[in-house]
Amino acid sequence: MSGWPELSIEQDHENLAILHLAAQMLGKIRVAHAPWMNHGWHVALQPNARGFSTLPTDAGDSRTFTLTLDLCRHAIVLWVSDGSREEVPLNAGSIAALHRRLIAMLDEHGLPSDFNGTPNEIEGAIPFAEDTASREYNRDSASRIREAFGAIVPVFGRFRAGFAGKASPVQLWWGSFDLAASRFSGRKAPQHPGGLPGLPDRITREAYSHEVSSAGFWAAGATAAEPFFYSYFYPEPDGYRSTDVAHGHYDETYGEFVLPYSDVRASGDPARMLIEFFQSAYDAGADLAGWDRAALEREPVAP
Repeated sequence: MSGWPELSIEQDHENLAILHLAAQMLGKIRVAHAPWMNHGWHVALQPNARGFSTLPTDAGDSRTFTLTLDLCRHAIVLWVSDGSREEVPLNAGSIAALHRRLIAMLDEHGLPSDFNGTPNEIEGAIPFAEDTASREYNRDSASRIREAFGAIVPVFGRFRAGFAGKASPVQLWWGSFDLAASRFSGRKAPQHPGGLPGLPDRITREAYSHEVSSAGFWAAGATAAEPFFYSYFYPEPDGYRSTDVAHGHYDETYGEFVLPYSDVRASGDPARMLIEFFQSAYDAGADLAGWDRAALEREPVAP
């Protein structure tokens, strides 16, 4: 067995749901108070050694601030460019209480605190302020989740390094609570049909405005499911879903190749298995879609 920690619905679903909704609050502050960037990259959370952080946000008074979902301190930590720092424990008792305390912390420091109060990309989502159900935060679960992302993020970084064309950072999309890195061919894509729950079509269509290949890790979050890695193309080239991809299989429900986290964890070399899955799925799609691979790819540069 590898050193990668165990993650499962039974042990981690409730904690992942808390982290998912907390991450949504942080991301929504960026939506409300930061200029829009292509594909929404400005709102994604950035992985770090302690968890995930927002990019710096303008406070409107010559100050900036960041918010970190800190899985070492088990808190949402506020850092302000004037040197001040404060935090709200994630074990607030309910999502409504966490939401209330986050806003109060921002208000106390004179920082922007208004944002859309309904979670995105979750069926039947309850507004944060109305989600008063009791939720108990589990530090052990959060620590294993942090350790899992700590093992996964460097593998994504190595895979990302093999592309010279336009590519996203390795970042956490808080709407669906998945870590992803995306590669682009440079060609425009047909308009996305939209229809994703809790996500305006204009956002989806801007995100998929150009041909893209995405590799990711879905931790499930508010959805009760086993975590898995994925790879997909948009638009999906003809014949893609019937190709052989190393270690993975095509899932008709999700419309992508998937590889369970538990399979990777159980392998003798998880990082190698994951790279082979990502590379195989990308190779198949890029060839079928006619991407200019000679111009877009490169050998990763050693440190």
